Amino acid sequence: MELFANTKIFFYLILTALIIAVFWRIGFLRRKAVLKLLFSKTNFQLLTPPEFKIRKRLKDILFLSGIFFLFIALAGLQWGKERRESIANYSQAIIALDVSLSMQAEDFKPNRLENAKIMLKMLFDEITQERLGLIAFTSEAYMLCPITTDLDALKNLSERLKINMLPVAGTAIAPTIKLASRMLSAYSGVKALVLITDGEDHNPKDIEETLSTAREAGIRIITVGIGTEEGELIPIKTDRGTEYKKDRSGKTVITKLDEESLINLASKTGGAYIKYTNAQQVADDIATQLRTLDKSLTKTTDTVIYKSRYQIPLALAIILIAGALCLPIRKGKI
Repeated sequence: MELFANTKIFFYLILTALIIAVFWRIGFLRRKAVLKLLFSKTNFQLLTPPEFKIRKRLKDILFLSGIFFLFIALAGLQWGKERRESIANYSQAIIALDVSLSMQAEDFKPNRLENAKIMLKMLFDEITQERLGLIAFTSEAYMLCPITTDLDALKNLSERLKINMLPVAGTAIAPTIKLASRMLSAYSGVKALVLITDGEDHNPKDIEETLSTAREAGIRIITVGIGTEEGELIPIKTDRGTEYKKDRSGKTVITKLDEESLINLASKTGGAYIKYTNAQQVADDIATQLRTLDKSLTKTTDTVIYKSRYQIPLALAIILIAGALCLPIRKGKI
C-alpha cells in the first residue's frame, strides 16, 4: 500500500527544513551579537528567566511540528480502500486485421502484416476517448479482444498476430463485418469497423447482406488498403528455403491491392478509405476518423483507490501553528 499519494512533496519538506534552519541560525547569531553589545551576561539572565526559554522553545516546537504535519497533509496521507465506479464518454470501434497468407507479401518491407502491426501500435498510442475491440480474420473472423479501454491488452495481442494463425485459410470480409456488428450492437450511435487488408475476397457475394446489417447498426466501415496495385509474390518459408505460393494450376500467385473493392465497401456505409503509405500517417488518419464517431456515457471497470486521510494531519497542523502563535513567551502582560 502507498501510504502517501505524492511522495515528491517530501523533497520540499527537506528543502523547507534547511531554509528554516539556516535563517534560524542567522537570526540566533545576530541576536546574540546585539545582546552582547547591549547587556552583560548577568543582566541578560535577569531579563530572561528560565520560563522564558522554555516557552520560546515550546513555541518553536509547536510551529515546526505544525509545518511538518502540513507537509504530511500535502503529501496525501492515505490508508484503507474504497471502490470507485468510473463513467466517461467513449466512442466504440472494432479493429479487424487480415492475417491471411497474402499479408506476407513484401511490397511493404518486411511484409504487409508487420507494417500493419507497427501502425496499430502507433494508433493505440493516440487513442484517448475510444473503446476498441480486436478481430483477426482469414476466411473466418475471430474475436481476439472484446471492446475495452485496456490499450495495453490491445497492444500485447496485436503484437502477437501472425500469418495464418487461424485454423482456416483464404480471405473473406463478410464474416468479419458480421462479427463486428454483433460486438457493436450493444452500443448506440455511430460506431466504426476499421478493416485492415489488401482487399482480396474469395467470397464477395456474401458482403451485401452483411453491409445491410452494418448500416442498420450504425457502423461505418473504414477500410485501410495495404499493398500495391502492381502486386507482389507471396513468399513461403520452407526447409529448402524461400518458395512462392502457386495456384492449383501451378502458376505463381501475385497478390494485388484491390483498392476499388475497399473504396466501394467504405462508401456504402458512409465510412472512409485510407491507402497505406507509412505507419504514422495511416495511424493519424484512422485516429482522425475515430474522433468523428458518436460518444456515449459508458461505465468503465471499477477501480480500487486508497481513502484520502489528509484532513487528520491538516487539522493537527492548524492546531499546532495556532498554538504557537497564541502562546505568549512571558506570563501576564508586558
